[in-house]
Amino acid sequence: MSDKSESLRRITESGVVAVIRAESSNQALRLAEAVRAGGIDVIEITLTVPGALDVVRELNRTFPAGEILVGAGTVLDPETAGAAILAGAQFIVSPHLDSRIVEMCNRYRRLCMPGAMTVREIVEAMACGADVVKVFPGSVLGPGFVRAVREPLPQASLLATGGVNLDNVQERIRAGCIAVGVGGALTGGAKTGDYELVAEMAARFVREVKQARSRA
Repeated sequence: MSDKSESLRRITESGVVAVIRAESSNQALRLAEAVRAGGIDVIEITLTVPGALDVVRELNRTFPAGEILVGAGTVLDPETAGAAILAGAQFIVSPHLDSRIVEMCNRYRRLCMPGAMTVREIVEAMACGADVVKVFPGSVLGPGFVRAVREPLPQASLLATGGVNLDNVQERIRAGCIAVGVGGALTGGAKTGDYELVAEMAARFVREVKQARSRA
């Protein structure tokens, strides 16, 4: 089982976090398997998924240790963060900053990724011990915002989530994000049961991130 430093390395190396939102736990499991087949090994199961913590447990049972990094997303309070950690989540993602969630994660050496949309929130997240700050919503805060923040805060580890697609993923990486979180643009094939398309999209996102880094 990895700790937060290993999780940070994995997320940075991958460059893509697959954000899984699904209508059922079975669909979430199939999505996770599809994105892994396509080359994405960092998977966020959002707690909006029915039976989300059971999905986290099942993924940890199904895949050999170290093959994937499973986290929990849309975590709104420290109690839920604790439950997710006990279920096996290696990282915790929130849409907002709550210092109590950060404290819970640090207590158990799990990477914490709170959301922020202002410079003040980003600085406060870093000050209370967040490992990565999720620039959210990314559909509003584009690569220009990331570049502007990175000038005075080059030490900030930023991840963009929201509105990321194949057309703009390279912009986010080149702007200075260590990775991106991708949801609907990656998993849309599940709506028609086309999990091969999900795997194909995963592979395309991996290629786009590699290309962006090679040009940086």
